[in-house]
Amino acid sequence: MAADSKKSKGIILTGHRPTGPRHIGHLVGTLENWARLQDDYTCFFLIADLHVLTTDHEHPDRIQENILSVMTDWLAAGLDPQLATFVRQSALMQHAQLATLFGMLTTVARLERVPTYKEQVQQLKLNPSAGLLTYPVLQSADILIYKANTVPVGEDQLPHIELTREIARRFNTLYGETFPEPEGLLSKSARLPGTDNRTMHSSYGNSIRLMDSPEETTKKVMSMYTDPNRIHADDPGTVEGNPVFEYHDVFNPNKDEVEDFKTRYRAGKIGDVEVKRRLAEALNQYLAPQRERRAEYAQDPKKVLKVLDDGTEAARPVVQATLTEVQRKMGLL
Repeated sequence: MAADSKKSKGIILTGHRPTGPRHIGHLVGTLENWARLQDDYTCFFLIADLHVLTTDHEHPDRIQENILSVMTDWLAAGLDPQLATFVRQSALMQHAQLATLFGMLTTVARLERVPTYKEQVQQLKLNPSAGLLTYPVLQSADILIYKANTVPVGEDQLPHIELTREIARRFNTLYGETFPEPEGLLSKSARLPGTDNRTMHSSYGNSIRLMDSPEETTKKVMSMYTDPNRIHADDPGTVEGNPVFEYHDVFNPNKDEVEDFKTRYRAGKIGDVEVKRRLAEALNQYLAPQRERRAEYAQDPKKVLKVLDDGTEAARPVVQATLTEVQRKMGLL
């Protein structure tokens, strides 16, 4: 696997929870960016299966299938085992061991101030577990066990990166210089809404998955939310906040056509059906190369999982070296 220390810009750790097939929001929001970063950074891509248990420990039957699905989508999106290292989090218990040690340096009050913790408890109406509260500590261990200095994230994850920096700083102060203070690398890609204009989420049924066929994609596009106040095709319509046009901006390479559609839509001179039909064509064309690669990988699931297993074994000495260093400095060896 490709943990190449000669890459010039440092080390990246990033990943996904294996909660189900990836969708086009993942593709343009993270995966395409990760694929670009592989050439310049030593990249570790983490299948964060321990993190799944913080909110979905009651469905263990789903995890292995979802790991295979996520890995297949990652490879199809251009993540390359010759350029990066793929890691199964639960197979390297050094992640959890380091998180336990970091937990000794982190107060409950600090964790309760993490915005995503409060949001999840409220939105999912959870009786939160200790695992959910300490999720950011495990995430910090995931990052720092590779001594990563860069973490590609969305804005909602920046508070977690700040906590990681605090933990690194506190450890370095107490035990000597050990960890970098990683920086969050914000993606410049658009954050796509779901087909119903809510946040795109697999459990909402409002995502276009990378495994969807062209026919399934077209069906979902044709049923997309548009301007709810527009009753007839000749009614003036609103482009802003309209997911059909947000998708056109991302997936339709003909920018003159997109601007023409917007002008005519605002004037009530084009119907939703025509705009959606053209979007479906553009989106299917955009996804065609990725679908072709995915079909090839899907034919050989053992090969896909071997990529993950090989990467995990390649990462084992890296994480063990960091854990041993930490244990020694904390007086445990």
